[in-house]
Amino acid sequence: VQLQASGGGSVQAGGSLRLSCAASGLWFGSNFMGWFRQTPGNQRRFVAAIVRSGGPSRYADSVKGRFTISRDDAKNMVYLEMNSLNTEDTAVYYCAAAPRRSVIATIPVEEYQYNAFGQGTQVTVSS
Repeated sequence: VQLQASGGGSVQAGGSLRLSCAASGLWFGSNFMGWFRQTPGNQRRFVAAIVRSGGPSRYADSVKGRFTISRDDAKNMVYLEMNSLNTEDTAVYYCAAAPRRSVIATIPVEEYQYNAFGQGTQVTVSS
C-alpha cells in the first residue's frame, strides 16, 4: 500500500490549503480514507475520515466547519480542504487507510484502526 500526500505548505492564519493523497496497492473502495495530524512530541491525532465518494464523513471537533474531506473513488484520491486555518493547525498531516469490513461499520477515529499511513506533508500556519 502506498499513500502519497501532497499540498502542504506555509500559510498565514485565516488562509486555506488543500491536501491531496494518491492511493495505490489497495482496494480503494473497500477502505475508509482519513487524515491524521501530528505535532512534535505528540501522537498522531484524528482529523477527518470518509466512507466513500459522496458518502458519510466524520471530523474532529477542532476542525468541524473549517475542514472538508472528500474522495474520488474513480481516481483513488482523497482530499482535505482546510479553511480558516489557525496556528493550532500547524502539524504534519498524514493520509491513512482503514479496511471497511462491513457496510454498517462505524467510521474509525483511532490510529490503531488504520493499517496504512502515508509519509506526511507539513502544514505551517503563522500568525
